[in-house]
Amino acid sequence: MPDRNPLTPTALDRLSHALRPGWTRSLLIRRTCAVALLVVAVVAALTSHRDDELQPVVVAARDVAPGVRLTFDDLELREVDAAAIPPGAITDPSLLVDQTVTGPVHPGEMFTDTRVLSSRLPAALLGRDDARLVPVTLSDSSVVDLLREGDVVDVLSVDEPDSGEASSTSTVLAKNAVVALVYAPGSTSPGRDARPVILALPERDAHRVAGATLAAPITVVFH
Repeated sequence: MPDRNPLTPTALDRLSHALRPGWTRSLLIRRTCAVALLVVAVVAALTSHRDDELQPVVVAARDVAPGVRLTFDDLELREVDAAAIPPGAITDPSLLVDQTVTGPVHPGEMFTDTRVLSSRLPAALLGRDDARLVPVTLSDSSVVDLLREGDVVDVLSVDEPDSGEASSTSTVLAKNAVVALVYAPGSTSPGRDARPVILALPERDAHRVAGATLAAPITVVFH
């Protein structure tokens, strides 16, 4: 009898295959479906990530000192990871031109609405809607070098001693003021030695401090 070709299934082979347990076929089908679903999920994730990964924001093109008015040369539009963008990030450079920076900014740092002087800044610093910004010139210019944006201070007026009094006295004008801006050396107008400091205060305290600066020297006490 001639040998059977192993590559040519016989009727008995086909019958044996048909009688193979169903669980083996089900396992093969499940594995095939699982692989197909995995491929679809990976493709969908890559497509979505590519669409949503990057968004344009305004960043600093170079070092910017506090009190400097921004120009287009200070700004750069850059695409960054959307997950890394903080609330209030600026996406239009024209919104920042001529705005005053409230703190030192380094190249590549993103600009938000609290990095420049605006009507929203005092409320953001104090957490209250009646907050106001007040510029003050301190009686001791060396104190200005110690201040940093975000410091909390009490504001005092230094009253000149009356005749017969040995020393001056002070009056507490406001407590818990937040430093919004300390002008960098050389950023004030030519001929002015004193660097102003801008404080965020509740409206009533802001008016009191603004009025006192016209009549008496001002100083601050650190918290």
